[in-house]
Formats: sequence, structure tokens, C-alpha cells
Amino acid sequence: MRIMRMLFTTSTRSVRLAAQMLMSMAWLGAGAAGPARAGDGDWPGWRGPNGNGSIATGEYPTKWDRTHVAWSVELPGKGSSTPIVGRDRIYLTAPMDGQDAVLAYDLAGKPLWQTRLGTATPAKHRTLGSSCNSSPVTDGKQVYVYFKSGTFAALGLDGSVRWQTNLVQQFGQEKLYWDAGSSPVVTDHHVVLARLHAGDSWIGGFDKATGELRWRQPRSFKVPGENDNGYATPVPYQEQGQKALLIWAADHLSAHAAVDGRLLWSCGGFNPDGTGEWPAIASPLVVGDMAIACVGRDDRHQAHLRAVRLGGTGDVTDQRSAWKRDDVGVFVCSPVAYEGRIYLLRHRGEVACLNAADGATLWSEALPKDKSSYFASPVIAHGILYAAREDGVVFAVRVGEKFELLGENPMGERIVASPVPVAGRLLLRGDQHLFCVQR
Repeated sequence: MRIMRMLFTTSTRSVRLAAQMLMSMAWLGAGAAGPARAGDGDWPGWRGPNGNGSIATGEYPTKWDRTHVAWSVELPGKGSSTPIVGRDRIYLTAPMDGQDAVLAYDLAGKPLWQTRLGTATPAKHRTLGSSCNSSPVTDGKQVYVYFKSGTFAALGLDGSVRWQTNLVQQFGQEKLYWDAGSSPVVTDHHVVLARLHAGDSWIGGFDKATGELRWRQPRSFKVPGENDNGYATPVPYQEQGQKALLIWAADHLSAHAAVDGRLLWSCGGFNPDGTGEWPAIASPLVVGDMAIACVGRDDRHQAHLRAVRLGGTGDVTDQRSAWKRDDVGVFVCSPVAYEGRIYLLRHRGEVACLNAADGATLWSEALPKDKSSYFASPVIAHGILYAAREDGVVFAVRVGEKFELLGENPMGERIVASPVPVAGRLLLRGDQHLFCVQR
């Protein structure tokens, strides 16, 4: 990646910082869909409390190794899902003796309960995938989980099963080249799941109290091979005063009313050359009045980035394009929004900082080179970006006006789950262990 830097005077920095703080406050209001949240110090779902992979407060560690952690626990099996935190409890999914299971710990690493939910379906691609790629989500009252087997369930905070169903038995196997990866999200009354694959694709809203399917919105497009495979997670946000969901898959970005899945708008034109083998893996991002989609494959030097202005109706392909970049993007790692900027962690360790308003590169740097790639999505905690490489090395980088590498921390086992910063702790889920790191 080529390095581009924007130079500012001290006064300009001050003005920009003040403006960014105001913009960030407005954007947090614009980006939150308003579902019940577990608490201010929680990480209730895949991309955190704001749905953008970042939090603005707290003091977090920068240097450590696996022998100097607050605690670690051995996990019963390999899982790729990211842990979540709600009401001072950690929840994660893992295979246990051949069954799908949900595990709970307190913030000191003490096991609280383990609930098994039936026979697990082995991963198709066992190096990176697992039987439980989808991350849990909580509304502070229940924990919702989804597995490759099709098991979809709600558990009480004490581990009791409130309801359980199997979507594979009801609707058939998801026809995905890789293993299932999209995570559920919660709205006021529903837990929403996207089943986007080579077949009957749709998003559905399930009653949080009973698990019954309350609404189902078809979402099938004719696209090149594998492009209809969707692994990205829906993003809750606000669309013209109403709670909405942003969906990215099949070369289309679409917005849906959270209450019933009704289509608000759809945008195409992301793949004009009809290139195949472009599955949607990185989740989209809502920043201010724009939706950001990661198009193509960074591992094949085919990565692009597109911004679409929110607020349209119907087919907005020709009306709502804000900006596009054909020279930068990602494939697997979801982008992060922080203080009016977009941060990209690229496949081989480049980190790019873009201005959200126009997509311009503010700076681009690279993490130390290695043969391993990046599959875990980065997060930002109070200005520190955490990036976990597949070989288990976790980097801490101060971001903002510039890139400053603060720490290179080996954990000794593969990491493909995203780091979780919460209450001054950094949770790291490896193939064999769950680690907690503190300052």
C-alpha cells in the first residue's frame, strides 16, 4: 500500500479534533438502532455496543504475552466465534464433546455454567472455520446463539434454554462454500438472522420470547458464482428516524425496516465487470449519513470500497453514491469507525486510515511482515487499535493523526476471533484458550 499523509498545523489539529468529537457524538446517535442494551460497559454483540467495532473510553493494555495475563481458561473445543460481554458476564460458543455449547464466565474467568444444545456439525474448512463461527448476541435479558448445525436458541442469563429450533431442518442447509459465519443481531422485539447463500436467501425476524418467525424478507439476486454467499452480519442503525438493518451480500447493499424487514432501499452496481468468487465476508459499516461496503477480495488484489448515502427509497444505484475507492479495501476483516475515520486492516497487515466524509486516505502503514494473514476483525478501544494475526500475535497500535505501534504480543495459538475490549480488559479467544489481558 502506498503511503499518503495529510499535514496539519497545530491549530488545524485542534479545530479538527473538536469537530470530530461533535461529529462522533452525532454519528453514535445515527448509528445505533436502539435495541435493548446490556449496559454501558458491555460488548453485547459481534461489533460492540455501537455496531462499528469501537468504543471511546477506558484504559487498555498495550504490551503482554501469554505468560503475563490476568487469567486464561482452557476451552472444550475450537471455535471461531467472538465472545460477548453482558452484565459482567462473558458468553461464548464452543463445541463440547461433539455438541454445540454455550459457556458463561464472570469477568475474573470463573466458569458459571455450560449449556449443551445438541449434536454439532463439523466444520467444512477446519483450519479457519468451526462448528460455531457465528458470535452470540445479548439484549441483557437473554443470550441468542446460532450454529452451523442450524441450531438457533435463546438462553436465560442462568444458562436455561428459553427456546430452541433448528433452521436447517426447517429451511434446508445453507449452500455456502465456507462455513456459516453471519451472526444474529437484536432489535426491540426480534432477533434477526441473515441466511444468504446459493439458494433461497432471506433475512428473518424471530420473536425474542418464543423463537417464532415473525417476518421474512426475501433477498435473492442473480450474481456471479459464490457472490451470493453472505457471511457478513446485519448492522442495526437509524434510517430517517426509524430503526433499520443494513445488509451486504450478493453485490448489493440493502436497508430494511427493523420492525418487519420491509425493504427501504437497495443499491447495486458494486461489481460492474461481473467478477465471480466475491463472497461478502466483511460486515458493512454505518458512519454518519453513509453506508460503507467492502467489495471484492484483498487477498487477490481486487479490493474496493464504496460509500452510499442513506435516506433513499427503492433502487438507489444511480442516485445515492457518495464516493468509491478502487485502490484500497479488505476481504475478511470488517472495518472500524472511530472519530469520523474509517480504519481498514488488510489481508497482509497493512492498516489504512480514511476520512469517512470523502474516502480520502489520511495515512497508510504496515504491521510487521510475516507469512501469516489476518482473519480476525480489528477493534479500537479509546484510540488503540487491536489487530490479531492468524498465528496469534496481537498488535496494539495508537491511531488517530498517525500510526504508532505500541506492542507486539504473541499468544502462542491461532486467533481468528476478534478481540473484545470491555471494562479495561481485553478478551482474546484462541483455538484452545480464552485469555483476559489488563494493564
